[in-house]
Amino acid sequence: MEPTRVVDRRADRAWTQNAVRLIEADGRRSADTHLLRVALPAWSRWTVADGDTSREVGVDLYVKDESTHPTGSLKHRLARSLFLYALCNGWVVEGTPVIEASSGSTAVSEAYFAELIGVPFIAVMARSTSPAKTALIERHGGRCHFVEHPGEVYAEALRLEAELGGHFIDQFTMAERATDWRGNNNIAESIFAQLAEEEHPIPTWIVVGAGTGGTSATLGRYVRYRRHDTWLAVVDPENSVFLPAYASADGTLTAQTGSRIEGIGRPRVEPSFISQVIDRMIGVPDAASIATARRVSDLLGRRVGGSTGTNMWGAFSLVAEMVAARTPGSIVTLLCDSGDRYATTYFDDDWLAAGSFDLGPAETVLDQFLATGRWTT
Repeated sequence: MEPTRVVDRRADRAWTQNAVRLIEADGRRSADTHLLRVALPAWSRWTVADGDTSREVGVDLYVKDESTHPTGSLKHRLARSLFLYALCNGWVVEGTPVIEASSGSTAVSEAYFAELIGVPFIAVMARSTSPAKTALIERHGGRCHFVEHPGEVYAEALRLEAELGGHFIDQFTMAERATDWRGNNNIAESIFAQLAEEEHPIPTWIVVGAGTGGTSATLGRYVRYRRHDTWLAVVDPENSVFLPAYASADGTLTAQTGSRIEGIGRPRVEPSFISQVIDRMIGVPDAASIATARRVSDLLGRRVGGSTGTNMWGAFSLVAEMVAARTPGSIVTLLCDSGDRYATTYFDDDWLAAGSFDLGPAETVLDQFLATGRWTT
């Protein structure tokens, strides 16, 4: 009898186990961010009959403040999940170069985790990327690798992966796979735990944008798994194909121009965008996103980014809809990142003028909403 073939690939897991420990420790320190209640005007409350008496009901609005993560944005959660997924799949081991096709907040957060566990990190991006963005990545020890055109970043990331023996962590493909949507300290579980003692602990709506699609996939799956009566709305900026693809059920759509709202909107339908878990999509003009970011910054007393403006425009419209229908309940949306990093763009009047942004019409809508609760666009 011929000997039985045995292939043994056991290796010392000490490095991987320590890398997972370091990332989990970071999560314990920073995963649970604040859930802030937004003070709405008196029109958000009304009185209803309750037997022989009456009681006050209304609509409550909350924002999950993701700007307090160590790298300052919602993408910190995504990067943590992506690194854990890659480590536990055996794709990243000691010394493996990690490669991403991004110049945004995800790359900043991925550089942070690469530095934390001691592996090289390379972000592939267009040469036109601003020095401010590259500086944030380099601050955490990452290296910026430039291509001439944005459309070349994916192919170049794959080339570097093969050349260096690295791992292309690929946020746009892996985002919805890497996050445990059933729980495990994800953002959905955190939101519902923090709402537990509120007047409306099960929100009527959760409102998010889509960059990779991973957050909307996590939230949409979670509310179904937990059997919550919560609807999921996804807001989408100009020059993004997510909304047209959702409306037409055509996942092959592409666009030639990229989104001007940092962190959300894509020129292609990313693999992590799961349209079936979304109950409503809302298109938001870029000028409305920026005007709302500025207005919400005034309301909260600190600057928020453009994607938060997009979220809040959608949330405000749903508040008005519920108030008009006299449907009490709550709405939750996300404060994605601080507006301080956009001081030279969304909060710069000269930059807005150069981009031909007219905030006037959106500001009129916001003025009317905050004064009366009515939403007219």
